[in-house]
Amino acid sequence: MYKYLAEVWKNPEKSVIKELMTSRAIAWRHGRTVTRIDKPTRLNRARALGYKAKQGFVVARVRVRRGGLRKSRPSSGRRQKRMGVNKHTPEKSLRLIAEERVAKRFPGLEVLNSYWVWEDGGQKWFEVILVDPHNPSIVNDSDINWICSAVHKGRVYRGLTSAGKKVRGLRNKYKG
Repeated sequence: MYKYLAEVWKNPEKSVIKELMTSRAIAWRHGRTVTRIDKPTRLNRARALGYKAKQGFVVARVRVRRGGLRKSRPSSGRRQKRMGVNKHTPEKSLRLIAEERVAKRFPGLEVLNSYWVWEDGGQKWFEVILVDPHNPSIVNDSDINWICSAVHKGRVYRGLTSAGKKVRGLRNKYKG
């Protein structure tokens, strides 16, 4: 089943997913920015990133605006170099911004990972997998109980998630 889900999501614009997600996006646009959801939209992706359908795992969908950091031109006079309009590149990816917003909304949970769900002209939606480090089912699970250690507290703010490591340049394959 996961193989077929992955196949459909590989190119969502040319599959059955497009009509389904377009109608969902209309409802999502009018909803809250951060929403807790019962189960992942992309189950195969969530499972690959560590999600398990058990107590202690939470999935939240978050909406982030699209586009670069376009700055408005100042009205007062100054030389071009000091206008502060050009060459402003964001230091964080939209996925990392989404992870941080979810972590702020759920302070007792730790961010495990996240993945892209959908985008339209103005917004991008990501789903973030969160883990409750105090839940007994997480503490007793040897696969995930590493996150219960105090060392991993606030890992999203320190750039220790996958999106954070990518922004910091720690996921490059080139070693030279």
